Amino acid sequence: MPPNKSQIVNVSDETEVIAKLWRLIEQAAETAINESGVFRIGLSGGSLVRYMATGAQSSTTDWSKWKLFFCDERYVKFDDVDSTFGQYRTEFIPHTKLTEDQFVTIDTSLELKDCAQAYELEIYKNFGIQDLDFKTIPKFDLLLLGMGPDGHTCSLFPNHPLLQTEDVLIAPIADSPKPPPSRVTMTYTLIKHSKACIFPISGSGKADIVKQIFVDKKPLPAGLVEVIDGTVTWILDAGAAALL
Repeated sequence: MPPNKSQIVNVSDETEVIAKLWRLIEQAAETAINESGVFRIGLSGGSLVRYMATGAQSSTTDWSKWKLFFCDERYVKFDDVDSTFGQYRTEFIPHTKLTEDQFVTIDTSLELKDCAQAYELEIYKNFGIQDLDFKTIPKFDLLLLGMGPDGHTCSLFPNHPLLQTEDVLIAPIADSPKPPPSRVTMTYTLIKHSKACIFPISGSGKADIVKQIFVDKKPLPAGLVEVIDGTVTWILDAGAAALL
């Protein structure tokens, strides 16, 4: 059984992963736009950039109502190949009607710790929340999460102290075991208040780590993701689910 309130959706291949992902994104966007006039979504990097670019080409969503954030971001300039926003700017935006100012990005002119604090404040600002003492925590309509070969998600790595961080929504990390070492990341405190999270996972290369989470019940960061009032959906193709 999936951990926490997670649900598994099995599909045949990567093409179907992308198709299912986009059906869920468009449903979440329509609901959010109808309820509040804006769709607030958190993005991750890696293969998700390609999934987003592929699905966007046939999407009929109201792009003008989207506001896009980052579940984690590398502390590099936007023209650096490691910049997640940089990747979305070149690979995703051209397939949409989005403008760059719809993306809430980090300020790399600041020191790393200040950069994380400033991004947290930007999130509060974009949700129209004035109370910053955790009485009201922003609720993202949807977070799109990835999973690394070690089971990390966002920049929350196995056995890292950030897994226990509860007093901030956005945290700096200067010792990422995966380069680049300096990043800012959402913490579980923010993630668990989202309305929904989706892990789109494909390929046999992910099968072992999927097994570790769902069968062996190892407390890996991706498997520890839960939401208080919503769902965590894992979209697995046949390769990724091969060992379940």
